[in-house]
Amino acid sequence: MTDIAGMAVVVPAHNEQALLPAALSAVSRAARHPALASTRLLVVVAADACTDGTRTVARRAGALVVPLHARNPGRARAAGVALALRALRLDPGNVWIASTDADSEVPPGWLAHQRARAEQGWDAVVGTVRPQGWPPALADVIRTHLREYEAAGAHPGGASDLHPHVHGANLGVRADAYLRCGGYPALTAGEDHALVSALETGGHRVLRTRRHPVLTSARLTARAQGGYGDHLGRLAERVHLLG
Repeated sequence: MTDIAGMAVVVPAHNEQALLPAALSAVSRAARHPALASTRLLVVVAADACTDGTRTVARRAGALVVPLHARNPGRARAAGVALALRALRLDPGNVWIASTDADSEVPPGWLAHQRARAEQGWDAVVGTVRPQGWPPALADVIRTHLREYEAAGAHPGGASDLHPHVHGANLGVRADAYLRCGGYPALTAGEDHALVSALETGGHRVLRTRRHPVLTSARLTARAQGGYGDHLGRLAERVHLLG
């Protein structure tokens, strides 16, 4: 059993003043879960090369802000984690780092679920996402995506909680495990996959679960190349060509 005394939610953002308020409101709602009443919790927004009001929005919502000019999601997430650990000043073995994105909305039980799994001895929790906010023209694209997404990793005998997906929008890791495996690498894409791979290679207990999926934007203009938006964009091109 692991006693989690502190939690941090790290949110990388590049010019996200429009969607960040909803993301932070959802995190705030999750943070008010009764199971977290005795847990010290903070939110960090890593404002990466922002030229809009992202930092102002974050501060007004009560988040800590770490500004950087990397245009690199891996560096942004790592900078957010570093600030969180400095601010909490707790033993990393008693700290849980949750990760989501500025265009995403976590469900109310998201943080409580991760904390409970951490106290069961899991070193990381890898969750799933659900797209939201797509225009009617993308209906066929989203239906195709959801069908393929749900089928991935499904067992022939029935539904399984396990899955093969990795999303920075729905990820959590105990801080000491994070530090031991080197943290988020400075990658422009796939930093979340690299972290999970390093955790699994290092023998850490990684729970993949479909419980508490995170809603994320179905926009096709991605902030980070190689991310979820790029995947939907490629799928839209494919569906259009096939149609």
